[in-house]
Amino acid sequence: MTDPEHTACSLADRDCLPCRGGTPALKGRSLDALAAQLGDHWAIVDEHHLTRTFTFRNFREALSFTDRVGQLAETVGHHPDIHLSWGKVTVELHTHKINGLAEADVVLAAKIGKLDIP
Repeated sequence: MTDPEHTACSLADRDCLPCRGGTPALKGRSLDALAAQLGDHWAIVDEHHLTRTFTFRNFREALSFTDRVGQLAETVGHHPDIHLSWGKVTVELHTHKINGLAEADVVLAAKIGKLDIP
């Protein structure tokens, strides 16, 4: 049986390769198999985007995490939608060029999941 934590680490070690227009979005079994490697923390919404909400003790911690997600996004050149509120950060990932999910979205989700959370 595959250990989801080990597999998510493997995903997090991959590079976020940019998706070119014309590439089909991940759907069905292909999407489910790749997203399953993230564990139960990320939700697939309508086979279109991934979402996860992180909770924190206060606004300052949530803001700090938001900044780290932003720095990671700049480093890999792939940018999620980030929603910040008091004690909560929701991250949504999809690839705009294909209006759906690409492998880079799942890889970035794994990288975000490995960020230290206070």
